[in-house]
Amino acid sequence: MAAGTTLQKAIDLVTRATEEDRNKNYAEALRLYEHAVEYFLHAIKYEAQGDKAKDSIRSKCLQYLDRAEKLKEHLKKGKKKLVKESDAGSKEDKDKKSDSDDEDGDDPEKKKLQSKLEGAIIIEKPQIKWSDVAGLESAKEALKEAVILPIKFPHLFTGKRIPWKGILLFGPPGTGKSYLAKAVATEANNSTFFSISSSDLMSKWLGESEKLVKNLFELARQHKPSIIFIDEIDSLCSARTDNENDSVRRIKTEFLVQMQGVGNDNDGILVLGATNIPWVLDSAIRRRFEKRIYIPLPEQHARLVMFKLHLGNTTHVLTESDLKELSNRTDGYSGADIQIVVRDALMEPVRKVQSATHFKRVSGPSPVDKDTICNDLLTPCSPGDPGAMEMTWMEVPSDKLYEPPVTMADMQKSLSRTKPTVNEDDLKKLQKFTEDFGQEG
Repeated sequence: MAAGTTLQKAIDLVTRATEEDRNKNYAEALRLYEHAVEYFLHAIKYEAQGDKAKDSIRSKCLQYLDRAEKLKEHLKKGKKKLVKESDAGSKEDKDKKSDSDDEDGDDPEKKKLQSKLEGAIIIEKPQIKWSDVAGLESAKEALKEAVILPIKFPHLFTGKRIPWKGILLFGPPGTGKSYLAKAVATEANNSTFFSISSSDLMSKWLGESEKLVKNLFELARQHKPSIIFIDEIDSLCSARTDNENDSVRRIKTEFLVQMQGVGNDNDGILVLGATNIPWVLDSAIRRRFEKRIYIPLPEQHARLVMFKLHLGNTTHVLTESDLKELSNRTDGYSGADIQIVVRDALMEPVRKVQSATHFKRVSGPSPVDKDTICNDLLTPCSPGDPGAMEMTWMEVPSDKLYEPPVTMADMQKSLSRTKPTVNEDDLKKLQKFTEDFGQEG
């Protein structure tokens, strides 16, 4: 996909659509109008600043949608007319038309399958930087080696030195495998990022699933440099057995051929897989993932960084020693577990406000404008506090509530309620797989 903002891409598509419309290529114009509107909606959501800009884009969208509806009606009428003519006996003309279509080489089935897969292309970037990923230095270096460096310094990767074509990220759930993939999508600006799940490639029609796999790789070759990210890859590429469904076996075979088969040029394409249960993968698939990186549970230092990242700019009174104590007490917790601990603790001030029977007046920054200091803000307190007034949160004006800070007691309460989700048995299996086939991340 061409570099540039989503809004600029939408404007370019609309310009092309109006040209096709003027040249009476109505089918192509309709496709471009619809595509442009999708980009405009992304722009409204992620790029447009201020209500005025958003309203302006919305009004334009309505115009283009209105024109697209008219073109759709016109094309439907044209098709009905064609059927009537064929009823009258113009079958010969129809045959000639189909022959000319074949000569043009436009395969409508191929276009239909590729349009299904275009929804897997990530248009808006997730905005996650390498610095947002705590720890996992080895995994980050391997991904930079495979994705960023070949784009920035192509002359480094010539001759026998070629970038990695397949990287498998495996480890316990909640350790940041999908999060790393989001960071790759953000950092690899010039690459097209395909985020694939099993539902994108599975079809009820016989033979269509393998064609979708083939078209996915063809689409990636057209848009290269490309990254194909397959989350929970074990659902697609588990070990082949004698009694498995024939259609499932064909999908796996097509996958193997496309990843590393005769006549398939995969230069500029990286296949990135993530799984929690790597031991169920087929051995041939495992071989095609040249780098197999274990994403372990976070270490003490990484857990400390995670607590800071998840607290963000929320008002709190936690000291560095408090955070170190929390990171020491969360040994065995995954990154997702730590996020839940912090989110639960962040809700404690809300619960205090909800259950409070008395409030007192304090000074502090206004909830509406942080630069303005107010002397009449209200915060929850105990009935015995000096200046305590009996009232509930319903009686507090919305712009006069002073947010109680998150305390160490809130964190400890949350920690006592939240247990780690990774068990010892799974960790032993992952360690064994790493010893046999992987490398530490």
